[in-house]
Amino acid sequence: MGTRGGRGEEMAEIENDDVEETRDHHHIETQTKMIPPWKEQITVRGIVASLIIGIIYSIIVMKLNLTTGLVPNLNVSAALLAYVFITSWTKILVKANIVTTPFTRQENTIIQTCTVACYSIAVGGGFGSYLLGLDKKTYEQAGIDTEGNSPGSYKEPGLDWMIGFLFVVSFVGLLALVPLRKIMIIDYKLSYPSGTATAVLINGFHTSKGDKMAKKQVNGFMKFFSLSFVWSFFQWFYTGGEQCGFVNFPTFGLKAWRQTFYFDFSTTYIGAGMICSHLVNLSLLLGAVLSWGVMWPLISDKKGDWFPQNIKESSMKSLNGYKVFISIALILGDGLYNFLKTLLCTIKSMHATFNNKKNLKTDDKNETLDDLQRNEAFIKESIPIWVACIGYLFFSVISIIVIPIMFPQLKWYYVVVAYILAPSLSFCNAYGAGLTDMNMAYNYGKVSLFILAALAGKDNGVVAGLIGCGLIKSIVSISSDLMHDLKTGYLTLTSPRSMLVSQAIGTAIGCIVAPLSFFLFYKAFDVGNPDGEYKAPYAIIYRNMAILGVEGFSALPRHCLELCYGFFAFAVAANLSRDLLPKRFGKWVPLPMAMAVPFLVGGYFAVDMCVGSLVVYVWHRVDGRKAGFMVPAVASGLICGDGLWILPSSILALAKINPPICMSFLPTLRS
Repeated sequence: MGTRGGRGEEMAEIENDDVEETRDHHHIETQTKMIPPWKEQITVRGIVASLIIGIIYSIIVMKLNLTTGLVPNLNVSAALLAYVFITSWTKILVKANIVTTPFTRQENTIIQTCTVACYSIAVGGGFGSYLLGLDKKTYEQAGIDTEGNSPGSYKEPGLDWMIGFLFVVSFVGLLALVPLRKIMIIDYKLSYPSGTATAVLINGFHTSKGDKMAKKQVNGFMKFFSLSFVWSFFQWFYTGGEQCGFVNFPTFGLKAWRQTFYFDFSTTYIGAGMICSHLVNLSLLLGAVLSWGVMWPLISDKKGDWFPQNIKESSMKSLNGYKVFISIALILGDGLYNFLKTLLCTIKSMHATFNNKKNLKTDDKNETLDDLQRNEAFIKESIPIWVACIGYLFFSVISIIVIPIMFPQLKWYYVVVAYILAPSLSFCNAYGAGLTDMNMAYNYGKVSLFILAALAGKDNGVVAGLIGCGLIKSIVSISSDLMHDLKTGYLTLTSPRSMLVSQAIGTAIGCIVAPLSFFLFYKAFDVGNPDGEYKAPYAIIYRNMAILGVEGFSALPRHCLELCYGFFAFAVAANLSRDLLPKRFGKWVPLPMAMAVPFLVGGYFAVDMCVGSLVVYVWHRVDGRKAGFMVPAVASGLICGDGLWILPSSILALAKINPPICMSFLPTLRS
């Protein structure tokens, strides 16, 4: 009781100090004097920090991409790690009697922006989806004799063409919406919730009294980072064979283990579960129970009736076909509904804004001094429109020339049309993200995948669809990410010029680091094996989407179409229910997109993430105030510690150094 009371008084003191500091922090004249010029906001130590953090996060998200395909938003975590890195660096230099420049909120924002731009290439570069869907293993999994999966329609992963492709397509998105930044952030006042949350965290770090809370977060991060790394190292010793180690611990018995229901002691997934909402984690568990607990055992019993008896389970004409296509139905149902909903909200909001243009000037008069000062700082060091336009044209022309040479299946005129439409699509997506915090780039990519696969024809459709999907998705996603970062910069008084430059630096680093991270896994582990750890579920999903675009429903196994109709309708109905029901009921409706992931991957990671959810729930019940600011730090530590161990474990695997012990679990032998 005494401990809890003391902790409550301590938290109340910090909270009161933060309130007082926030008032001081918003004093306009003081802030104006403290803003460094845009060139001084980008520092050598900041670039080095961004490179190191970007590499760590690229490896982490690549693991998530290649195992489950589900990657939580790590922007806030990146801001925290940037603060940890630079404050630690500064303390070391101070102890060595070396004079160092102060660490400002602007530099913190620049590092966070550069880091996110770097690891975003690993998240959205297609390494677990459309690019990996081109490799020979995925081509064979889809069925060599499958209609629409034309012979030779594959391209093996290579560092040279992957780095070249990323450089060609990634920089166009940076410049697509630069001329509209003032309209979207100042005139329309779009909230961009993720960008705003990151700015609030960064502003909180850089206050004299708020530093107390930051120190607690740093200590929590370092403690759980160390525990996670040591635990991953310890586990490695027991994984000397197939299905060995704690990752295959039959928590709920061997029968449940065979259906992928077990706790695999992964600190990455526990940390991800702490970051994701309870609804996401429970939706994952529901999807796992529905698929691996009910549907797949029932469909397996239909072997010899619905699909041939002697066919391999990994074939698209076997059980794997049902797993893949039902997942696609859920993803498309959820994606199409949210795409249309966001588009409608965007159109309505834009229409209302245009109708009330006369009120904008009136609103400006009523703005606070803080807003006026932010507006001034945001506009003062603007990015010339001619730079954005010439840059967009330059990178577009390079893409139009280079991409058809890399992939002859995608004709140059398709690329031209894509770049003509891209700014409009980017605006719609960035506007919708500003309202709802939902980046719909993947859905724009899927729409383009189906259209291009159908237009390119039977021989070229699969490759053209996959590359066209990557082209549109990259432009739309990167331009939306830039708007989130510009919102963060607006709230932390960081120059738009330094933000754009840091985003470009981070993107360039990511175009090299992401393929290297991918090949770390690709060479060391069996990526794409449906029975292995690195299943890369979205690679086969995206390839089969392209085959569907070419062939239509003839690609589906028996009775699969009826099941797909049902799950597509369920996805739409679930979203409608969430929007139409009263909030107290609608908030419990599961998310179809989250439910679709375990259909292919299994239930083990859903169990881990629900453990993370349980930790957060109990922590909030016991000490809600402390949990509110410590959960992101602890979750980040768990994810980063396990993620960092991937680097030495990959090197050991490449060096053919195997763990010394195999710990496995077998049923008791009965006489």
